[in-house]
Amino acid sequence: MKIVVKMEMVNDKKFNEIVSILENKYKNVGYYLNFKTPIDLLVAAILSPQTRDTTINKLTPKLFENYHTAADYAHADKAELLSYISSVTFANPKAERIIEACRIVDEKYGGRVPDEKEDLLKLPGIGEKTAVTILINAYGKVEGIPVDTWVIKLSERIGLADSKNPDKIEEELKSKIDKKYWHNFAYILKEHGKELCGSIPHCSKCPLNGICPKNGVTKSL
Repeated sequence: MKIVVKMEMVNDKKFNEIVSILENKYKNVGYYLNFKTPIDLLVAAILSPQTRDTTINKLTPKLFENYHTAADYAHADKAELLSYISSVTFANPKAERIIEACRIVDEKYGGRVPDEKEDLLKLPGIGEKTAVTILINAYGKVEGIPVDTWVIKLSERIGLADSKNPDKIEEELKSKIDKKYWHNFAYILKEHGKELCGSIPHCSKCPLNGICPKNGVTKSL
């Protein structure tokens, strides 16, 4: 049987303490998809939804050896492109999005992945989270916090946000967290979820034990 006790939201002082502790524990954690160029990152990001990071990182080396520029992808034979990405979920529509997104990049932006969020959002396969991710990791422009599944889950569990809507979560986090943490915050929470705060939280081993509102965690009996 599972008992879910309503959590308490942390106050601003405790919020900053939680972020600092997690930042210190996972200070070597960064973006999880491998890439060398902005176009690599654009393609990897389009491939990533509903597919494991390890799967993406396993297939991209050969993909990136054969496709280097936006024009390469824009003029790619779809069947050939699919042969490199067949292991990802929804490979066919993702191949179409890659070709079309890179066509736009090639024709409208001279082959350079745009470095403005509004331009990125116009590309097929690019949503808010992905646009923010590209800006952070390709250009060092920090304009938001990528909100993925782990951020949604742990922000609520730890008491950092009280919504399940990604846009509302991002706004709430941005209003509370120091901007110096924005670029890595999502990756820190992801690592924390994988290591200690997954489906069964290991609270006794957690550096937040004692300040985390654990009455918000689902407890199995």
